[in-house]
Amino acid sequence: MATDVPVRPADAFAGPPAPFRPDRPDRGRVAVRLRRLIGVREDVLDYVPEERPRYTRYGVVVLNTALLAGLSMAVALATYRSGMPLAALITVAVVWSGVILSLDSWLVSTTHGIPAGRLLRTVLPRLVISLLLSISIAEPLLFQFFDKEIRQQIAVSNDEAVKHYEGMLIRCNPKTGEVDASAACHDYQLNVKNSPAQLAKSIAGNTDATQQMQSRVEAITKTSKGNWAVADRECDRKKWIWITPTAARTTETCENAKKSAKAYDRSSRIDYYQGQLKKLTTTGTTLSAQQDRASASYGPALQRTVAAAVHKRRAELADDGLLTRAHALEAVAWNDWFAALIFVVVHLLLLGIDSMPVLGKLMSGSTTYDGLLVSRFETSRRIHADEIEVQYACAEMEHEVQRHRVQQETTERMQRLEHEQRLAQAERSLKLRAELDRRSANLLRGDRR
Repeated sequence: MATDVPVRPADAFAGPPAPFRPDRPDRGRVAVRLRRLIGVREDVLDYVPEERPRYTRYGVVVLNTALLAGLSMAVALATYRSGMPLAALITVAVVWSGVILSLDSWLVSTTHGIPAGRLLRTVLPRLVISLLLSISIAEPLLFQFFDKEIRQQIAVSNDEAVKHYEGMLIRCNPKTGEVDASAACHDYQLNVKNSPAQLAKSIAGNTDATQQMQSRVEAITKTSKGNWAVADRECDRKKWIWITPTAARTTETCENAKKSAKAYDRSSRIDYYQGQLKKLTTTGTTLSAQQDRASASYGPALQRTVAAAVHKRRAELADDGLLTRAHALEAVAWNDWFAALIFVVVHLLLLGIDSMPVLGKLMSGSTTYDGLLVSRFETSRRIHADEIEVQYACAEMEHEVQRHRVQQETTERMQRLEHEQRLAQAERSLKLRAELDRRSANLLRGDRR
């Protein structure tokens, strides 16, 4: 039985235990991709695996915000552009979702590795940007939440506006045809043909023109009659010049008076003015007849014009655009305190959800992962500084080597030049000595002769 008891424990021959840190890499593809979405480094997070769930959910928050942005854009386009094709609607929503995803990812990734002392002042500008983005996401959803109330408010407001518009048209355009020219009626004046007031003005103007033309014709006629009366007086038989008892002629004064009367008749255009007077008289008769008929037909024509203007105004107000819905939502929200409370709570809730990617960082504070990143940043900075110093030292030594090489080459070149100079000088001395020897030999041979 003693042989059944092991001498050493079974795990005594096992390999060395796994290190406590860093932990084994996470093999969950979805979780890793969610964390990569917000810029988390897995090799650093392996030292604090306890924070993996935190940053995984952080990535889920960013992804949900992007999906909510796409849904909000789809709702907005479906509401304000009802005839938009489904493919275009989905494309725009996907693109907008991608834009929000990239912006939120950037905002969150820039908050990693911030020391606790600088977290607030660093995150606040990013929070402002996030709030601006959240407003663009939350408003279409808010309009959709209060869609029924907004439509009711728009219908009531449009009915009130149309009634006010119709009342101002009736007030500023009475059945008598006299348009109100006050400042309040400046935008409510209608142009209805053959109104009694317009015809009365036309009749008054025609009457004034007829009277003026009548006065001119009478003045011309009176002057013409006076001229011919003078001519008749000067041409009287008593003033003739008798050449014989049976033959006589008129005086020169008579002829001049006739010529003057005829010239005035031609220059006064009495026929033209008489024709114009006849036309004005006919026009006055026609306008009077039209005024009699307009008194009975202007009322129905005015009603038809007012009805057409009211119908056009109602069609213009039927377009519930973004600003119209915003004003209607404001009216609904501040109608009473409870509606205002619901509006504020829902609005803040949507803003909080949409700005949660950055707001969550401010709420969670600096984590251990951030501390490790700070340490890594500091280490990288020091390594970089040391690397720069090493590079500087190597470059300085290389420069010293190059300087020494240049000095050595310069010394060698100087020595070589000096050696060449000495050789040249020696050659010149040899040549000079040879020349002297030749001349001495020549002199000696001359003396012998």
